Amino acid sequence: MGIKSFQGARKVQANSTNKAEAFKVSDYMTRNLITFKPEQTVEEVIQKLIQHKISGGPVVNDQNELIGIISEGDCIKQISDSRYYNMPFEHNKIEAHMAKNVETIDGDLNIFDAANKFIETKRRRFPIVENGKLVGQISQKDILKAAMKLKGQSWK
Repeated sequence: MGIKSFQGARKVQANSTNKAEAFKVSDYMTRNLITFKPEQTVEEVIQKLIQHKISGGPVVNDQNELIGIISEGDCIKQISDSRYYNMPFEHNKIEAHMAKNVETIDGDLNIFDAANKFIETKRRRFPIVENGKLVGQISQKDILKAAMKLKGQSWK
């Protein structure tokens, strides 16, 4: 007995262009970002992270150029170090504690390639920079939102 297909007949679409390619990072990135300045204190950053329910954010200079990223983990390390060394952390500037070698991705990157980059690098967010200026950020949650919009379409 032969193998039966339970998939059923497929509809032929009039426009056979691959719609998945239309899903670019720039379509799902957050443009209205909570950013930080290098001269802000760790305590100010912690307050903003809690207030806005975010896990980190880009650090920019006065020209809106990306110079680093600060995360909950960076702040927790400062809390831990301050307790261990009995040194207050309230006046520590984030410039000394942020990640400085920040990996960015292109806004024109396909959302599936971006998802793969998240898996490979174990990062939570990637900033998007155009012409030297920070224009947005894509997070893992943004990728999930894009995947839900693609639900039911071809994953090829």
